[in-house]
Amino acid sequence: MKANAKPKTDAIRRAVVKVGSNVLTAEAGLNINAIQSISSQICRLLDQGIQIILVSSGAMASGMKKMAFSRRPDAIPKRQAISAIGQADLIREWEKAFERFGYKVAQILLTSEDLASRKRYLNARNTMNTLLEWRVVPIINENDTVMVEEIKLGDNDNLAAMLTNLLGAELMINLTNVDGILDADPRQKPDAKLIPVVEIVDAELLNAASGQPGAVGLGGILSKVRAADKVARCGAHTIVANGLRENILDRLAAGEDLGTLFLPRSTRLTSRKHWIAFAAAAGGEVVVDEGAVRPLVERGKSLLAAGVREVRGDFNPGSAVKVLGPGDCILGVGLSNYSSSDLRSVMGLRSDQIVKRLQRDQADEVIHRDNLVVFDLDEEESVACLLNN
Repeated sequence: MKANAKPKTDAIRRAVVKVGSNVLTAEAGLNINAIQSISSQICRLLDQGIQIILVSSGAMASGMKKMAFSRRPDAIPKRQAISAIGQADLIREWEKAFERFGYKVAQILLTSEDLASRKRYLNARNTMNTLLEWRVVPIINENDTVMVEEIKLGDNDNLAAMLTNLLGAELMINLTNVDGILDADPRQKPDAKLIPVVEIVDAELLNAASGQPGAVGLGGILSKVRAADKVARCGAHTIVANGLRENILDRLAAGEDLGTLFLPRSTRLTSRKHWIAFAAAAGGEVVVDEGAVRPLVERGKSLLAAGVREVRGDFNPGSAVKVLGPGDCILGVGLSNYSSSDLRSVMGLRSDQIVKRLQRDQADEVIHRDNLVVFDLDEEESVACLLNN
């Protein structure tokens, strides 16, 4: 690993630690030894003045073991009930483990709606910042008991990435049951090697990750790479490491070269633009003509109605929409000043023609550049993978 690549512990003010299902569950239910070990290591980081946000999987797996289910139920109400049963055990064990070292915990359960709404997103941030100021450890999980597909976050890898940005953490540590990211599927290539450092997530890495076996939870290896890419775009590091290794957090804090380190991007998105790109619920798509591509991508201009040639889906003013170029290449994501119906009426028109068509004043910009996140066209496959998460 590059000597200057690993983030120094004394430079970390705040970190997100995500622990996967395979680390936290055992044959008889919850892996109590793992919970106790990880909590003790987190407490040592807290004693150093580092604030920790813990994202904990394991509710579904714990509930299944407790109810003697051999596989996940197919019916959503049964899955939600199993998660509720497991979540109670999960938070109780974390609370007991942290109490041994004099620390309190708080349970926070989230859905994608909590992050897609800017107001609720900021309210969640305020709550968690208050807990951290009180030296209380927020323990966060997706709210599976009310989850349906429309409000699903995807998995806790994605949730941890969103929280890293939301709370301005400098580091995300993703603990799973493998040693890191390999350069190939080990089932197809037995000599696959660990990737110690990832400078940028590209199509080659995504393809390698997509075939690698993952955990029993929802998030496999590809999910961890996607999450790390999101974290890198907000200027933070990610380490994917084996949470079953003895004293893994202590050893990482001591500077051992374990797992895979993802470096932050040199150009970072602001917290607000990161939210627009990855947390705000996309309501539709806007396809622009070839003449609009260069002003958007190279010159940082706003999107005007004259450059729009197609509107897909139904959305209201203020909704996030994907911006596509010719051939449906992804140019970016932005907040639309127009509803889909109004935009269909005025697409292709000059600004002076819009008022006549709508019979009212309307913003000149379909998407103002301050509300637009533009991606590098060379990253098409990577960006498509992120936005289709």
